[in-house]
Amino acid sequence: MFDKGRHHRAKIGFVLLATEQTIEDDMFLLRPDGVGVHFARAWIGDSITVDSLSRHAGDLARAASTLLPDGSLDVICYGCTSGSLVIGEDRVAAELNKGAPRAKATSLITAVLEALRAVGAKRVAVATPYLDEINDQEVQYLKRAGFQVTQIQGLQLEKDSDMIRVSPKYLAEFAKEADTPDSDALFISCGALRSLEIASQLEQELGKPVICSNQVMMWHVLRLAGIQDRISGYGQLLRDH
Repeated sequence: MFDKGRHHRAKIGFVLLATEQTIEDDMFLLRPDGVGVHFARAWIGDSITVDSLSRHAGDLARAASTLLPDGSLDVICYGCTSGSLVIGEDRVAAELNKGAPRAKATSLITAVLEALRAVGAKRVAVATPYLDEINDQEVQYLKRAGFQVTQIQGLQLEKDSDMIRVSPKYLAEFAKEADTPDSDALFISCGALRSLEIASQLEQELGKPVICSNQVMMWHVLRLAGIQDRISGYGQLLRDH
């Protein structure tokens, strides 16, 4: 009567900001057959600041608890780059596991660090939509993890509803301005940005790895779930690693 179900290879949960409008589309686009992607949202207003992200941490456990309460979730990831570096990887994992104790818990900033190591980057240029108060914390977070930030440039946007409307064409030009000749990789930070669409194009133009938040997040959660599929068309990380 029963078979293994549609998501027999892995079940992956994502806790997103209440305001998020890009990540779900990107995760469904990248999802291999047999892998389920499931989403919950933690409350935050349409303001991305150090203060709002810090307060939002208190809702992560509740949101995580709404994802497959039968305990079948394999991996759970907090899908916000700025939020995970402001809150910190350890607290994010702890909050997620309060709600989903049987799943491997991780965060988008963890995925970024693992991806940079996978492509062999030590010097990184960073393009973001964020305010400088978040950019400053991102630089420090990357430095503590052993990376040198050659340059970081932010669009100084506070509203998530503005970040999701930055056109890929504009973002590509902005990201190229943020890059430096001595960087080993360019990182486009923020799951709200439509950077997945331009990663391969930028790699060809710049001649170096280009990683972006949603690309690295899917790569990271698949590997945590034991899925080794290679995905072409969205940069060398998903294609080669």
